[in-house]
Amino acid sequence: MAASNHITKIAIVGAGGNSGSYMTEALIKTGKHTITAITRVDSQNKLPEAVIPSTVDYGKPETLVEALRGQDALVITLNSRAPKETEMRPVNAAWEAGVPWVLPNEWSPDTANEALVKDVSFFQPKVDTRNAIARLGKSSYIAISTGFWYELGLSMPAGFGIDLANRAVTLFDEGETKISTSTRARTGRAVAALLGLPVRSEGRNKEACLENFRNKVVYINSFTVSQKDMLDSALRVTGTRQDDWTITKEPARERYSSGLKEIQEGKHTGFPRLMSRVFYPDGCGDFEHNRGTLNSLLGLPREDIDEATKEAIDRSRSP
Repeated sequence: MAASNHITKIAIVGAGGNSGSYMTEALIKTGKHTITAITRVDSQNKLPEAVIPSTVDYGKPETLVEALRGQDALVITLNSRAPKETEMRPVNAAWEAGVPWVLPNEWSPDTANEALVKDVSFFQPKVDTRNAIARLGKSSYIAISTGFWYELGLSMPAGFGIDLANRAVTLFDEGETKISTSTRARTGRAVAALLGLPVRSEGRNKEACLENFRNKVVYINSFTVSQKDMLDSALRVTGTRQDDWTITKEPARERYSSGLKEIQEGKHTGFPRLMSRVFYPDGCGDFEHNRGTLNSLLGLPREDIDEATKEAIDRSRSP
């Protein structure tokens, strides 16, 4: 338990991973915390020198409990399609170790939107994990909804429908539906800013404390943009014109339905197509305007979409 009104000891599952590394670096930069990385025996991820590695055996829950004992917060970052039981192991260990705060493996579109979760069953485990943490009682969660990673979704043709390498675009409907997305760097800064807040309010800003977000889903984003906005950014970065690209259209509902059919047939290739559900014109993908974000409260700076697009282009060229 934190000795003061601030979190000082943070454990991270996935500290060296695809998104966890950004959170780890951002937390280190604050200089406010002692960071422990929960790692498997066979992990090949490299960790910053400032991080304390703690090797655990997921087949032996007691090793997880021991690693988490005395921690003020646990941050979980896992593959988006990791089985629910994979996340529940550290969640249960946090409960047994008495860790007060857990940031679960949310990092996704708005899973508090029941219609979205109903249509995209892969999101249901995130809801189940939040409910389990609240039910267990010792720990409290703060689930951070980020939308899809902008630079990753844009770099994969099946993600946002934009093939940067071949200059081809498939617009879902008219390509004008806006979705909220985040860069991994933005998410790292958000985690560091959030866990840097006092546990209980201090000073005039009564909202800026962890207690205010206990057992809630909160929202941060970099951009709320349409496919056409993404394409416009790609045109600026590449110095090309629309005439240089092949542009086709596909109804978002048909794309989603075809992805669902592939998933039901056991084909994992349907997963990205299923994610086109956020491009429905019902607003489920735009949590910035439907829910509001913590961007301002956390002091997150504005980001340059063209810089993020350039990163996506560089990724699309990687072997």
